[in-house]
Amino acid sequence: MLVVEDEPVILIDISEQLRDAGFDVLEASNADQAIVHLKNNPAIRLVFTDIDMPGSMDGLKLAAAVRDRWPPVKIIITSGRHKMLDGELPEGCLFASKPYAHADIFASMNRLLGISSTI
Repeated sequence: MLVVEDEPVILIDISEQLRDAGFDVLEASNADQAIVHLKNNPAIRLVFTDIDMPGSMDGLKLAAAVRDRWPPVKIIITSGRHKMLDGELPEGCLFASKPYAHADIFASMNRLLGISSTI
């Protein structure tokens, strides 16, 4: 799993929570780093990304790029500033508003990855 978040405290928090829940986690603080991880790690099955990030693209553009280049990868997009409707997201993406409950994020990840047990 790849977590893309430019706020260090949030990145550390969600990454640690996911590791504690048994997920293998890679971290990126912007979309450019995320693309490098995706190119170098074909086992990535899910990207969890914030919308607002510095760099060459925001989280929505990153999600669209992932959808185009790595179609099997599942995507959850999050934001504390934006509210997204299903029609505004790249196909197959889920949206989670900040602040989010870790349990809700884990349940969405499990559902997307086809994991039946709850974390």
